[in-house]
Amino acid sequence: MSLHEDAVLVLKGYEDQTELRDLYLEHLSAHPDGVYKPCGAGHLTASALVIDPVRERVLLTLHKKLGMWLQMGGHCEDGDATLAEVALREGREESGIEHGLTLVPGGPVRLDRHPIPAPCNWHLDVQYAALAPAGAVAEISDESLDLRWFPYEEVASVADASVVLLLEATLARLAATD
Repeated sequence: MSLHEDAVLVLKGYEDQTELRDLYLEHLSAHPDGVYKPCGAGHLTASALVIDPVRERVLLTLHKKLGMWLQMGGHCEDGDATLAEVALREGREESGIEHGLTLVPGGPVRLDRHPIPAPCNWHLDVQYAALAPAGAVAEISDESLDLRWFPYEEVASVADASVVLLLEATLARLAATD
């Protein structure tokens, strides 16, 4: 199965945000290369909110190009087999937590479509959440200006609405699985 086919299956199984989900599916139907950065009409990305529910905190990266506190995430690459794999790879690379990150069960937590500078115009982000292992030590990557754990209640004061919504959706997902 190709990454494109996996993305279609994942999105068809995602039951929330139906209007946005359908827009993603239309994009993939119209663009066989719609999971990769060269697609000029926009492309899928995958991200992971790294969370430590025991300590009630999330790990955010101060994005080098955007200067914003965000979850870990990025582009699909040749050799990626699934969107979940992309999210987990990006989570490991950008957090420095090499071992023990696990995705929260249930597939994507949210979708977020946001504009980016030309030549491409849109990121269609498929957002997951990843649990940090006990005692995880984060290490900043060269893609970040800073990397920091934030208590849940501080996220709204440092990050934009998309990260706050992702945290809220993640906490709801975790509560539903308890």
